[in-house]
Amino acid sequence: MEKVLRLKPLSAGSSLSRWFYSAVLLSGIVLMGINLTGLFLNLNQIDFLEHEVRFKNDVELTYNESIQLLKRNDGESDMDYSFRVNDVISKRLAHIYWNKYEPEKFNQLVPIWENYFLYFMGKFSGIPEYKRYHFANYSRSLKRGIGICGDASMVMSQVLNKEGIENKIASFNGHVVSAVQLNDGKQIVLDADFGVSMPFSIEEIHQNPSLVDRYYLDQAHQPEQIESLKESYIGRYKLWDGVEHFITKKYYFEKISYALKWPLPIFLILVASICLYRSNYLIRNSD
Repeated sequence: MEKVLRLKPLSAGSSLSRWFYSAVLLSGIVLMGINLTGLFLNLNQIDFLEHEVRFKNDVELTYNESIQLLKRNDGESDMDYSFRVNDVISKRLAHIYWNKYEPEKFNQLVPIWENYFLYFMGKFSGIPEYKRYHFANYSRSLKRGIGICGDASMVMSQVLNKEGIENKIASFNGHVVSAVQLNDGKQIVLDADFGVSMPFSIEEIHQNPSLVDRYYLDQAHQPEQIESLKESYIGRYKLWDGVEHFITKKYYFEKISYALKWPLPIFLILVASICLYRSNYLIRNSD
């Protein structure tokens, strides 16, 4: 009689399944260790050299100082507060040459101990926006302490939103600023990247870019920089209703990635531990 060979189904107590559960457990432990390591590290551990930043004496405030200064004073008007916030952001964010250095140098690539989701996206997705990442969350941008015009405007938008001050992010070809609507109906433009506040509307500047000259010169910016900005202001622009509208996909991905960075390793550890326990229990009871 011909012998019939039958494959034995994979049981819960098989060595293969136990290897898989062990790998899941190890993954959870590693991710938990990465998160715990991040509790003792700081996104901003960098002393900037003069040749690494665009402006002289670029960083004047620490993260803690900037957070304190962003608190609104009693009786402070919307305009005065907006102008002051603009100055604080400019003095906190270092204006590095964004594409000149390796992404790891200034934590443009989000470190694995800060958020392993964003790190892996930056390392392996091939998406440039994750390789040199712009935080959606304003507190993380201020903590890292680097940024360009888009970062500064996103910080500005969120800070003003917290105080109920109506604003929009205005993106030109080559530059991003904030358009703030005051209670009296007047609009002002804030360039937190350059630390310049202007008592004109976006459309006024768009129609007559020369209006900005004296305001940038007052902040000691070079004429060639101002001419470059004016070329941007002449071009078409788009208004965005906050960070969620400005970088929608990254905004939500960042929120989800931070919401899951702790629960995921806990889930992996718990599930793998339960499965290994059941696997060992079945082995013991099958003997």
